[in-house]
Amino acid sequence: MDTPPRARRLARLVGRYLLPGAIVLASLLPARASAPASAAATATAEALAPVPAVTGYALGGLGDAVLRRDAPHLSTVTVAGVAIDAAGRRVAAPSADVTRLLAKAQAAGLRAELLLSNYSDRLGDFDTRAVDRLLTHPSRIEGVASQLAEHAVSLGVDGVNVDLEALRPRDAAGLVDLLARLREALPQGTAISIDVSARSSRSAYAEAGYDLAGIASIVDVVQLMTYDQHGPTWSGPGPIGALAWQRRCLEAALEDVPAERLDLGVAGYGYSWPRRGTGRSLSVARARALAEASDRGARWHDDTAEWSARLDDGTRLWWSDARSYEVRRTLAAQFGLHGLAVWRLGSADPLTGDAAGGSTG
Repeated sequence: MDTPPRARRLARLVGRYLLPGAIVLASLLPARASAPASAAATATAEALAPVPAVTGYALGGLGDAVLRRDAPHLSTVTVAGVAIDAAGRRVAAPSADVTRLLAKAQAAGLRAELLLSNYSDRLGDFDTRAVDRLLTHPSRIEGVASQLAEHAVSLGVDGVNVDLEALRPRDAAGLVDLLARLREALPQGTAISIDVSARSSRSAYAEAGYDLAGIASIVDVVQLMTYDQHGPTWSGPGPIGALAWQRRCLEAALEDVPAERLDLGVAGYGYSWPRRGTGRSLSVARARALAEASDRGARWHDDTAEWSARLDDGTRLWWSDARSYEVRRTLAAQFGLHGLAVWRLGSADPLTGDAAGGSTG
């Protein structure tokens, strides 16, 4: 199923887009009946199929130790970032912490991209009105593209990532125009990537405000957010992104986006569904620890390549971990994709496998 727009927005704010007072960097505790997180214990030769590039998303506040740990298995770090204002006219200046992370990524030999979003701290949500105000006014598109390019130049980043969510169908043309204006404003060689909410049909992408053919004619990489298939605010318990659903979303996107410019999004988190109240997002380490503390432990599902658990109080958990990641490396290789995009560093298990590194284009 395709996640309803409102629920899709809520998914990103229930702990996944909040600055990381909520990040749990606990020790990795093996769940009862769960495989260890290490690649040696979980990955077959097939599962370690190479992919050309691996992007890791990072939030301000991510510790240097996590970045150093995962750097050997990454090619790009995309840092969130800067946001548009409520009027859709301006882009906030990057914070000192965002600037620090971008510099740390480059110092580690990685590409660094600055993420633009329409997430609003005031609303605690992605701002549909703000992005609509931006994308339906050519002068605002021009202004925002220019401001974002100025930030990119001043920071010396390798690329910019456009993560505008909760779009209306009428925003599709403006989004393509924004990307075109960015291409003109950015220095030659600066890459553009875009995050696209996963949908299981070509028409559903259009209804979500994505002209994929137009987008693909401009950007270097489309990063398909193939997660949040299920979540506590819009569905019953289920996988974060089941393999069969991911394949359908990929096949639909590939009608308009060349495989060599498409990334498969990989979840590095989980969700809880309590018997009462609202569930929340969990780091992989936290989900594993909760399952270990329960009588039943965890269960691996071969068909979805994710874990689930039922806690003693009836709470249900689903999460995507290092073993899930390796299966999706294979999926990306089977489709001949550009690579993987992991949401998010710090919440996910330590990354495994080698990234070829370097190129986005």
